[in-house]
Amino acid sequence: MIAPGVVDQPLHGDFRGDTLPSSCLATFAGLNPMRSKNDMNMLAAIGGRHDFLRQAEHCRSMGSPFVASVLEAVSRQLDHAPITAAMITDWPGDRATAAVAMRVNGALHALGRGGTPAYLAGLYSGKHDDFDGAISEALSQQDRFIADWIGYPTQTNEVARAAAIMAALMTAHRRWGMPFELLELGSSCGLNLNLARYAYKLGPVCAGDASSTVRIEPEWRGTPPPVSQIRIVAARGVDLRPLKASEMADRDRLQSFAWADQPARSSRLEAALQIAIDHPPRVDRADAGVWLAQRLAERQEAGCCRVVMHSMLLQYLREKDRRDLTAMIMSAGARATVDRPLVRISFEWTPQRREVQLRLTCWPRGETMVLAVCHPYGDWVEWREPPSNDVE
Repeated sequence: MIAPGVVDQPLHGDFRGDTLPSSCLATFAGLNPMRSKNDMNMLAAIGGRHDFLRQAEHCRSMGSPFVASVLEAVSRQLDHAPITAAMITDWPGDRATAAVAMRVNGALHALGRGGTPAYLAGLYSGKHDDFDGAISEALSQQDRFIADWIGYPTQTNEVARAAAIMAALMTAHRRWGMPFELLELGSSCGLNLNLARYAYKLGPVCAGDASSTVRIEPEWRGTPPPVSQIRIVAARGVDLRPLKASEMADRDRLQSFAWADQPARSSRLEAALQIAIDHPPRVDRADAGVWLAQRLAERQEAGCCRVVMHSMLLQYLREKDRRDLTAMIMSAGARATVDRPLVRISFEWTPQRREVQLRLTCWPRGETMVLAVCHPYGDWVEWREPPSNDVE
């Protein structure tokens, strides 16, 4: 089953003892080589704490020292939340893939935004910098809340990624000159389905709705994208747990997953949510594989380009689900014609997680172009005007 409920980007990597701090390695050295049940529990607990440290390093490298300090404090103070700690230790699957550390960060941010506990709220509002004191108190007092929160996946729905998607649509429009029907996988709140309602500055190129309250201007590297006027005639998405901009609890949840020391992201998200209230995107609650098969089987209007798009989704799917998804889209591509073309836009990590690539595949020919390398959250786009040999 394909499960598109998460659009954030955790730090991945296999759990390896040789990447642990020396204090953790000392703990490993004392374990029974046969690894009793207690030993395995200890291994899992150490691994869970190390996940927070790895994610903290990643957040600091991404320009978020506050979130990094929160996660480091959690790794030290997790014993104050026994219910949450047990959930993390016994997590059914890979914790990094599930972005467990960022789930905990979101729970703490939600508490801080809500003013409870007061000392934690003071940390988030900049009144003090006692990370360990605030985090330990929050973990102790709000253990059940945090445990309930992390039972659900992250939902960042980063709007800045729409700039790269818009540039890909402009490239496809240069080829086909048609309006678009959008089908998005892993839509969350559906904010990127409203991408035509945002204003963009893509290097020297302006696009979208110039009067929009959502203005997206990534650092643009390389040549500008093609200048094209994009028209969206239909936009529809799918998610296992879609959120609604009209629901205050859902809006608060999305804001809690925005990193606390990146106010520009929060402001952009707030503006996009208001647009979604005024223009509700259509997001169906369903399994992505079943849903996409149904959408691709529906008749496509002549003179309209159908687009399957997804951003930061594939990393959360099983290998088989990724293969099945690609096979399904390729099968639909084999039926595409010049008056009913099909396009796939992918904003995803490479398999080795070396870079995030913006990829465009166009049928009926089926060629794939790497249009750009991008910041995971869309802060910058390094555009690569595809040469003739950049086609698979």
